Amino acid sequence: MRIHVDQIKDSGLLLSYAEPAESFSVLSQLERDDECHFLTRIATRLQVTRISDMVKVDGELKTSVRLACDRCLNEFETDLESVFTLTYCRDVSDEPDGEDEVELSPEDLGLLAFHGEQIDFRQAIEEQVVLALPLRNLCSEDCKGLCPQCGADLNLTGCTCAKVVPAGKFAALRELKLKQ
Repeated sequence: MRIHVDQIKDSGLLLSYAEPAESFSVLSQLERDDECHFLTRIATRLQVTRISDMVKVDGELKTSVRLACDRCLNEFETDLESVFTLTYCRDVSDEPDGEDEVELSPEDLGLLAFHGEQIDFRQAIEEQVVLALPLRNLCSEDCKGLCPQCGADLNLTGCTCAKVVPAGKFAALRELKLKQ
C-alpha cells in the first residue's frame, strides 16, 4: 500500500488492494476488543493523480462486518462501503527556512503529509474503514431491543412486565416548593 511518487504518471495511477483486517493495527484491535469482526478483506480501489506538488486520491472501499446490535445484542452482518477523496502534500516542516514565522501544517489545512518520495496509504484507508462503521449498530431500524426489567428479546417474544412510563426530565420539579 506504498507507492513511489515517480510512479504517478500524467494520466494518473489506478491501484487496487485487498488486505485482511489483521494487517491494520486499529482494525485488528477492534476485533480483539470484540467491537466487530471483519468477514471479508478490505477491498480498496484508488485513483491517484498528481497535481503540481500535491497528490489527489479518489478512493472507494468495501468490506463486510459482523456487529452486535446496540438494542437487542444479537449479532448481524452488514456491508461497509465508503467513497472518499484525500489530498497529500510533501511535508516541508523538516526543511529549515531561516524565518521565525509560524506556518500552518498540512494537517491544519486538511491535507495529509508524506515524507520523502513514498506515500503509504495504509493509515488513511484504516481511518476510512473506521469512519464507515455505523454510529449505532442496529440489526434493523425497527428493532425493539430488550425488556429493561426481565431482559426478554422483544423482537422474538412479548413479556408480561408492567410498562413503566418515565415521568420526564422535569418530573422532580413538580415537588419543588419555592418561597415567595
